[in-house]
Amino acid sequence: MKKYKLYRDTLNRRDLLRKSMTGLGISAGIGALGSASLFGRAAEAAAAQAAANGKVLVVLELSGGNDGLNTVVPYGDDAYYRHRPNIGLPRDELRVLDDHFGLNRGMAGFERLYKDGKMAIVHGCGYDNPSFSHFTSMAYWHTAAPNSGDEYGWVGRLADAMEPSAPANFLVNIAARQSLAVRSERHVPVVFDAPNRFMRESFFAEKEALAAVPDIGQVENQSRRYLLDIARSANDASALVREAWSNYSSPIDYGVNGLDLPKVVAMLDAGMPTGLYYVAYRNNAFDTHVFQNNVHQRMLTYTSDAVSAFIQDLERIGRADDVALMIFSEFGRRVPENVSLGTDHGAANVMFVVGNQVKGGHYGELPSLTNLMEGDNLPYTTDFRRVYQTMIQGWLGHTNTAELLNGDFEAFDLFT
Repeated sequence: MKKYKLYRDTLNRRDLLRKSMTGLGISAGIGALGSASLFGRAAEAAAAQAAANGKVLVVLELSGGNDGLNTVVPYGDDAYYRHRPNIGLPRDELRVLDDHFGLNRGMAGFERLYKDGKMAIVHGCGYDNPSFSHFTSMAYWHTAAPNSGDEYGWVGRLADAMEPSAPANFLVNIAARQSLAVRSERHVPVVFDAPNRFMRESFFAEKEALAAVPDIGQVENQSRRYLLDIARSANDASALVREAWSNYSSPIDYGVNGLDLPKVVAMLDAGMPTGLYYVAYRNNAFDTHVFQNNVHQRMLTYTSDAVSAFIQDLERIGRADDVALMIFSEFGRRVPENVSLGTDHGAANVMFVVGNQVKGGHYGELPSLTNLMEGDNLPYTTDFRRVYQTMIQGWLGHTNTAELLNGDFEAFDLFT
């Protein structure tokens, strides 16, 4: 397979620190929330993180099982059209990448990223004995434990390994409810949906009392100390998130659905000491069983527009060299179309890695469209944990991964 290598100048570390501290200084001047000291602590933590390596991993989940074959279309293989005589996408309707692949025509943003060398496409991602259940397969991807599962998520375990002292706000999950992927033994993930309403739920009469977590000095009772620490951390985190979002303003157009990526940029620009972010295209949106093509193209357009805008927004705040985005779905779709002009739950799929430091191109062995698995499913050629390994080791620089991923996997040479 072809691979294109681009090498770019990295952001000067001193400029990065100055940028982070400037963003924090604006917020620290606002005392209505009583947050000057906590922003000071955030500044110290952000500076420490930047001094270490400044790298941030963002994971984007496409829930519902995205159809990889109609996303990155193998138009150069006649077998694709034999399996999909009605929903197969013709070459003249694609955004052609090379002599074999084209992107769905709704993906103008992805086309730009790929041609700029900022997007890697990893083929054939999956695992042995695939589950066709959304819930089960997603749990395998969330825990990096196919056909077994785990109590904690792979992102949560990664947080524990990278920062065993569990500093506040290192792990952020933007969602209506916490994902299994970020469940951690030591860290308490910051989980929020609407940043401006991120606060502890309570009756009106309780709000003032719950918002005040007094500093009463040394507390001997361990249970009470733990509860006070959690309450204080929750108040601090919610104040940070609300303040960051209120200060965020961007001219970048994210399109119809920003996929929570503008919120990530807001947190980064405010200097949140977060190394790991988890977001999702929610509500099983990619479960395209019936009359797939129009709705699938629309969702891919939303995704492509949002991701492209995210990279532009990172450039605007001076953090584009410090962030890598990994995109996955819990499974692909069955290779042949179904009688409802859609596709059913399948197995292997494509994954994407996007960022300024990515060596763009194709990675992994192409699965065969003529030698299918039982049930007419695409056989996997790349254990998805190889991509996880690449993000953990190749991007974040953490090398002890066997326990994190339940095995040793060869990383791709995917970053400059």
